[in-house]
Amino acid sequence: MNSDTGAGRDRPTMRAISQDTLGGPDVLHEITVERPAPGPGEVLVRMRASGLNPTDWKHRGEGMFLGSPPFVLGWDLCGTVEEIGLGVTLFEPGDEVFGMLPYPYGAGAHAEFAVAPARAFAKKPDALDVVEAGAVPLAGLTAWQALVETAQVRQGHRVLIHAAAGGVGHLAVQIAKARGAHVVGTASEGKHAFLRGIGVDEPVDYRTTDPAEAAGEVDIVLDTLGGENTRRSLTPLRRGGTLVTILPGSAQALGTRPAELGVRAKDLLVQHDHHGLTELARLADEGRLRPHIEAVFPLEQAARAHESGEQGRTTGKLVLTTG
Repeated sequence: MNSDTGAGRDRPTMRAISQDTLGGPDVLHEITVERPAPGPGEVLVRMRASGLNPTDWKHRGEGMFLGSPPFVLGWDLCGTVEEIGLGVTLFEPGDEVFGMLPYPYGAGAHAEFAVAPARAFAKKPDALDVVEAGAVPLAGLTAWQALVETAQVRQGHRVLIHAAAGGVGHLAVQIAKARGAHVVGTASEGKHAFLRGIGVDEPVDYRTTDPAEAAGEVDIVLDTLGGENTRRSLTPLRRGGTLVTILPGSAQALGTRPAELGVRAKDLLVQHDHHGLTELARLADEGRLRPHIEAVFPLEQAARAHESGEQGRTTGKLVLTTG
């Protein structure tokens, strides 16, 4: 198809993974749609790798923030700038970038191309390959915004990270260690060697031990599980400590209990952030942050990737690629 973008001319097409109904992985299917064009302040990125996150299968099954289909999922993105919109100064066509489409309404990374504000991206870290960089943005920014910007983790803090071998958790461990914290991390016993390898000081088997008791007193808790786990996570916090939960509404549901205990409890909804991405890239290039990739799937096998992720056993991240 003609690639001329002038008035009255068709734009080229692209492949994308879409769905027409809510449901299991089988509702995902490949479609061909018109390639988007960047508007003022935006960039068009040719996707090479896109991480999957639990929010992908939750939206696929329940609609959540996106409501009713059809829609294209995916927020993580690493690729090459194809076009820039009016006023963009950070990037030029050909630049390798990684980033996160605006969450939650900017989904659309599980396609050959995606458009987003220029400041949703940063230059890809040299130390990471495309697949690794594509796995970082949403999980890495979640961890950064929770630990650094919200809880202000620093040297000497004790930090309890639930599901420390998961997508957010294993990056949060590395960020906390880079800031000089002592990390207690939960995972099944079979993943404890992995936890020690990424810097966890005290692995806790949540299946046999109550993490709230095993952790002792801590300054920060990162809750990636929600439910009753959020309430139990208040127990080990010192006065003045901070609980950050990434499950929407979990902290709010605690009511006045945090204030009664002299601690803070915050709900975090991740936001795209050029500065945060730049900091993550710096940590990667310094050798202090590297995502673990459990499996890579071609774009057309998105349903298989969702099936794998929903089992809840992934160590690190799953990634889709366009080859």
